[in-house]
Order: sequence, then C-alpha cells, then structure tokens
Amino acid sequence: MLRRFTVNFAIISILLDFGSSLLALSFANYIRPIMPALPFLVQVEEYSIPQPLFLIVPLAWIITFLFSSVYDPKRNHKVVDEVQVVVVASGFATLLCAGILYLAFRDFSRWLLITFSISNVLIVLLWRSVFRIVFRIKRRPSQNSRVLIVGAGVIGKNVKDMVEQYGWSGLQFVGFLDDDVTKREQMDVLGHLGEVSSVIENNSIDDVVIALPQRAFGEINHLVSELHNLPVNVRVIPDYFSLALYRASVSDFGGIPMINLRDPALNDVQRLVKRIFDLVLSSAMILFAAPVYIVIAIMVRLDSAGPILFPQERLGENGRIFRMYKFRTMIVGAEKLQEEINEINEDGKIVFKRRDDPRITKVGRFLRRTSLDELPQLLNVLKGDMSLVGPRPELPWMVEQYEPWQHKRFAVPQGMTGWWQVNGRSDKPMHLHTDDDIFYVQNYSIWMDIYILLKTPWIVLRGNGAY
Repeated sequence: MLRRFTVNFAIISILLDFGSSLLALSFANYIRPIMPALPFLVQVEEYSIPQPLFLIVPLAWIITFLFSSVYDPKRNHKVVDEVQVVVVASGFATLLCAGILYLAFRDFSRWLLITFSISNVLIVLLWRSVFRIVFRIKRRPSQNSRVLIVGAGVIGKNVKDMVEQYGWSGLQFVGFLDDDVTKREQMDVLGHLGEVSSVIENNSIDDVVIALPQRAFGEINHLVSELHNLPVNVRVIPDYFSLALYRASVSDFGGIPMINLRDPALNDVQRLVKRIFDLVLSSAMILFAAPVYIVIAIMVRLDSAGPILFPQERLGENGRIFRMYKFRTMIVGAEKLQEEINEINEDGKIVFKRRDDPRITKVGRFLRRTSLDELPQLLNVLKGDMSLVGPRPELPWMVEQYEPWQHKRFAVPQGMTGWWQVNGRSDKPMHLHTDDDIFYVQNYSIWMDIYILLKTPWIVLRGNGAY
C-alpha cells in the first residue's frame, strides 16, 4: 500500500512534479499567443518553445525541489509548511530557469516564463492537496503505528493516554510489558520484559516506548540489546541518550515529544537521493550487462550440474531477511559443508572463507576472482532489497556470532560494494570489516557512495581478497 511519508511516495512526487512542469510549460506555450495586451508584451500569432527546454526546465524544478527539501516529510507535515516550502522552492527554480534562459535562450518570452511559473506552482499545490485529502479520508489500519509500552506504571499509563489521544495521527496502543506480577493481571499487560521479542513479533509492533520508573533503569541495557535485531523504533522516557543504537534525537511522536534511540542513520532526503541513484544506475547496468549474463549462465550450466542462480537468505537493513541472488559458484549442497570449512583464528573469531575451498567449481573460481558472480544482485538493488553501496548483507548464522556493537552496521541499506570491499575485501575477518562498515554508516554521504563505486572496478581488477 502506498503511504504518504515513504521513499516510494517521494519518488512518485518527483514524477508528478516533473509531469506538472511539462503540463504548465505546454499550457503557457498555448496561452501565450492569446494573452491580452499588457505592458511590454509583444503580440504574436503563434509561439514555439525550443524542444530542449521541455527537459531542462522540469529537471531544474526537480533539482531545486530536492535541494530545498520539498520531499522531506519533516518539512511538509502541515499544510501551511508544505505550501510555504513549495512556493519558496518554486521561486528559486524560477530564478534558476531565468539564468539558464538568459545564457542560452535569450529569445524566450519573459511573460511565458511568468505564466509558466505561476501555473506550475498552482498545479503542484493542486495535486498535493488532492493527495492530502485522499490520504486523510482513506486512512487504513495498515497505516497505523502499533505501539508497545514497556512499563505499566504511572509513566506508562500517561503515555498510553497520550497515544490514545493522538490516535488520529495513526498511533495505535497495543499493550504493556511489565515485570510486576500484580500489574500483569491487567487485561492490557501482554507479558514480562523477558518476552519482549516474542510479543513484538506476535503483535506486529512498530514502536516500542520504554516508560520504566527510575529505579528500573537497570533493565534498559538488557532490553535495548534485545531490540537490536528487530525492525522497530525504540523510544524512551525520560533522557537515556547513552543507549542510542545509532544516534539519539528528540522527535515529535504523534504530537508527543520523545527521545528516539533509533534515529535513522539516513535522513529522508538522503534515503530518497540514494534510492533514485540506485534505480537509475542499476537499470542502466542491467541493460548494459545483459550479454554478459547470458554468457555466464551458459558457462555455469556447462561446468557443473545444478541451477544457474544461487539464492541465499541474507540480513538486510534493520535485520530484515531477504533472498540475495548470485551466479552459482559452488557444487550443489555446498552450504551443508559450511561447518567443515569454518576456522577459528588466533583471536577466537570465525573465518568462513578459504582460498582453497574445495566446494568451488572451476567456473565459480573465475567468477569469484572477477566478482562477476555478484552481477545478479543488481536485481536485488532494483527491487529495493539492497543498495549499490553499503555494508554487505550478512548470513543469519554469522550475525548470531556478532557482538552487540556490530549490529550497528545494519542501520543503512546493505550493498553490493562498500567501504570494507575497497579497503581489503575478504582479507579482513568479520570482526575487522565491521569497523569499516560502521565507519561508512557514521560518515555516509552520496559523494562517499560515488567514491566507492569509482574505486570498486580497480579493486575488482586487482583481485585482492576475492575468493
């Protein structure tokens, strides 16, 4: 289901804004010859806009909107805020277009630009208003945030009252967790703190609010550790910044000021730009690599019996499990022999890759050496399971060996290549490459993604750590 404050809706918004600009430009072009006599207006029988402008002008609008945070849900939650940010961004976009027209299209009608700009603002605000009304009228239960409150005391009950008061914003109270036996007899107490994982999974919880009294704060360390692998937002009352999984911030939760212990590593604009970047590049790469896919598929099939593709369960962003695709490079049933391959190094850490792995086929060794076995993951990128750049998706059994601090690497979309891959690849064991992954999470930028992508081909050609 399409929701209003998501990356998918932001992408749809960009496409609609692009279409709005084309519509407004066509309307301005149509109305220019029939405009009434105005000061400085030269009457013309017909007017034709240069074809390149039908691409340049909408792109200028979209780029300006991106840099002006028009697609950031924090900037357009309220109607007045959305109108303000759209109008201001449109003003900047008009100035940008005026500069482009002055440099390259000096014969362009100034009145047509003014007509276009006004029309475009009105169309953009019109479709946004329609969507806002539709989302408000057709709010469905699946759009709600299901809330579990840890602590059924005075603080917890106050939070429950506020959640129910702000139910119109999508908040839905599910129940409490509490270790007090007397409180657990209440209808809305679902269990004790030790059952937090099962309660979250069984009740499809989206948000966990920790509302324990000060004397019980010793329980929070263990509780937050339990929540590391679960895709839920974690909030606490009152201040407990030291437990932040990635970073802590004060946020507005349905009108209730709270401290978010799991603030996303990427803000909404960064996530949107990263997704668009992935969609454009992965689509182009799939088309370009199509002949290579066919050749590799034939090589794999002729080399050994078994399927061409090897789907494997991996952990993605926030620990979500998905099926990652690779060209098969091992004999059928290789996973059952994994324990015979695993080794423990001198530091007591698991090393699960070996250069002389007997399970690898002849073609598979070549594919691994050249990293061509990773090409099918472009399909995962296109689906949204992965990103082009990010920490590598990990095997579930390996994540079970992680120390608590290592789980922070799942704060961003997992990728085909990343900071670890361009700084050592498989030559680094699990406990060391996690340092590189967390460095990427803490220092993310789109320019860092571009740098890693530009450096990856050189690393692949050298073949260091690829086996």
